[in-house]
Amino acid sequence: MNSSTLQKILFIDIETVPQAKDWNDLDERTQILWDKKTMHQRQELSAEKFYAHHAGILAEFGKIICISCGLVHQGEIRVKSFYGHHEEKILQDFCQLLHENYSKSDHLLCAHNGKEFDFPYIARRLIIHQIPIPKLLQIQGKKPWEITLLDTLDLWKFGDYKHYTSLDLLAHILGIESPKDDIDGSQVAQIYYEEKNLDRIKNYCEKDVITLINVFLRMNHLPIIHKM
Repeated sequence: MNSSTLQKILFIDIETVPQAKDWNDLDERTQILWDKKTMHQRQELSAEKFYAHHAGILAEFGKIICISCGLVHQGEIRVKSFYGHHEEKILQDFCQLLHENYSKSDHLLCAHNGKEFDFPYIARRLIIHQIPIPKLLQIQGKKPWEITLLDTLDLWKFGDYKHYTSLDLLAHILGIESPKDDIDGSQVAQIYYEEKNLDRIKNYCEKDVITLINVFLRMNHLPIIHKM
């Protein structure tokens, strides 16, 4: 992979939280639907207890509070984030970035576990907000070689669909020093609703994007980047 191809890739990571802080804040109909949706996953847990830790990962019951984007330009990593309390505005701004800078057929999006999480989550929330889906995320009816979505987890699986490896673990075994942070993904909802610290979440998301870029570089036999 040469530098011109690398510059056509936008690396992304998203942070999501439950749409409501607490189970009791949901209307009765949503509670019933959540109960049905998660019945088999919950096992012995109540729908209420399961909500706090899992609602954010389902696009029907969660929302996006941050989308961090990174690119490689002239040997340096550049990062930009769209974040806040208003998901519709976050999505609109992200889509504007794609429309203005990543709308050609040779442009690509890359995320870790993006095909299972980031990409479909964004697309579903766009539909809910009635925002047109950008060309890069329109994969229906496309042939495999026409799809413009890259996934470092998918690259690492080598066809093993049962194999999950976190970005943190992948970075570690590839000899990439992940930016140290005092939080992980499981704490995002608590930091958002209780600490009300969006900047802390944004910084965490951006650090994941930097790690993602260097993992992708290492997997493509390219030198990692320390400069920002």
